Amino acid sequence: MNSEPHCLQVEWPAPARVRAAFTTRKGGRSRGPWASLNLASHVGDEPMAVAANRAALAAHLGIPGEPCWLEQVHSDILLNLDDPAAGRRGDAAITTTPSRVATVMVADCLPVLLCDERAEQVAAVHAGWRGLAAGLINKTIAAFSAPPAALIAWLGPAIGPAAYRVGDDLYTRFVSAEPRFASAFQRIDQYWHMDLARLAQLQLSAAGVHRISRSDLCVHDDAQNFFSYRRDGETGRMAALVWIDNSA
Repeated sequence: MNSEPHCLQVEWPAPARVRAAFTTRKGGRSRGPWASLNLASHVGDEPMAVAANRAALAAHLGIPGEPCWLEQVHSDILLNLDDPAAGRRGDAAITTTPSRVATVMVADCLPVLLCDERAEQVAAVHAGWRGLAAGLINKTIAAFSAPPAALIAWLGPAIGPAAYRVGDDLYTRFVSAEPRFASAFQRIDQYWHMDLARLAQLQLSAAGVHRISRSDLCVHDDAQNFFSYRRDGETGRMAALVWIDNSA
């Protein structure tokens, strides 16, 4: 089994000092439904395999310290990683400290990475529908010292709208809050199909962030490269990571 972690290149116009990565499911030591680069310790995988995967990823990316793994709870909680008392329970993380790696894990939900144009602050957001509905992206934008117009965003692979069927309740929840969100939904038969990346892009743009890059890869449709909870149920997690590298 190839144990060299495989990551996608994050293509966005970030400053050279900002480094970012998104893992695929390839290049780890996990087996079974978690094969092979599972990075989550809460999904039933062998703890030793997860620890080995995390260590290999850190070495592969040249990170001097451990990524800041969160206990994600589908909330609107933003953690300031510069605060020693912040803990790790939440769904977004922000930092100004070089080499401190803001990290979120996903297996359908949308990973959103943010930085400012001067490479002074970076953030990672776990943007499932609950986080999007709760305003987690706006909360993270507001935590930056730089104004929204100075921020740069990347929207990573997630479940695509063709595979993401939801009911009338979610459509009504979003569109009643903001009519423009209707463009992120398409009615097919008795279901609405939700576009997480479109919702995030609308929220970013409305907040004043206009440099937005999107991968538009659907994790549900690519079982070879990505985990997907909706597709498989028992499965692993990928990670989106961003940090400031003073050596660049």
